[in-house]
Amino acid sequence: MSQQSVFKIKAGKIKSLTENPTHYCAGCEHGTLTKLIAATLDELDLREKTIMIDSVGCSVLAYNYLNCDHIVAAHGRAPAVAAGVKRLRPELNVFTIQGDGDALSIGLLETIYAAKRGTPITIFVVNNGIYGMTGGQMAPTTLPGQITTTTPYGRDPASTGTEFDASGLISQIDGAAYVRRASLVVNEIPGPRGKVYTIKNLLDAKKAVKNAFKVQALGGFALVEFLSTCSVNWKMPILEAKRYVNEQVIKRFPLGVYRDTYGVEKA
Repeated sequence: MSQQSVFKIKAGKIKSLTENPTHYCAGCEHGTLTKLIAATLDELDLREKTIMIDSVGCSVLAYNYLNCDHIVAAHGRAPAVAAGVKRLRPELNVFTIQGDGDALSIGLLETIYAAKRGTPITIFVVNNGIYGMTGGQMAPTTLPGQITTTTPYGRDPASTGTEFDASGLISQIDGAAYVRRASLVVNEIPGPRGKVYTIKNLLDAKKAVKNAFKVQALGGFALVEFLSTCSVNWKMPILEAKRYVNEQVIKRFPLGVYRDTYGVEKA
């Protein structure tokens, strides 16, 4: 096989993506997650039996790009709708993509009880530390000192409490089978001719998506928290926002596997 044909195969169309051009903000990792999910649906041959539950937030835009069936839920209620679908059609692959404000504030109860019941669904949480779609307000995951539209002088734990550790909390719930925190942000490293960017985080994120779907097929509840940026609402240049995640956010929200009941990470 020639080198040219190898590259042609690698660059082939992802069937689980639509032809619609993306309108995520420049530098936003929501598009990255969308592509990782689509590639995994193709790889596991799940597209024809997958339903995504669309909640409210930037994540809802995925219905334009993911070529699978969709059901729209009210703000924060995607896990509850997903649980209903799974009970009626247990053979289907059911998942949500939700922002941190959606899954961990407005819909925290739904997230916790889906995990508590051990409902075999998959929840993907995009943690960018802010309410991205509704104006850049403080979210449960906003770090101390971080500036938002509702904390213009930086988040003060004395008056607003500390940031919320989603993976740490959900992993302590007995019904949760798989909990992992990954990053969708490329990492800047020094190279012989200057700075370069490694996609190791993205490869780890892809593995987390695949394992989360595998756990659902095994009958378990899976939640993957993805660290992300929101350079527009953070009022940062794109590369500066990515450095902020790699230098600051990961320190507070360490990456890794927090629970793996079925041992899928060892497979």
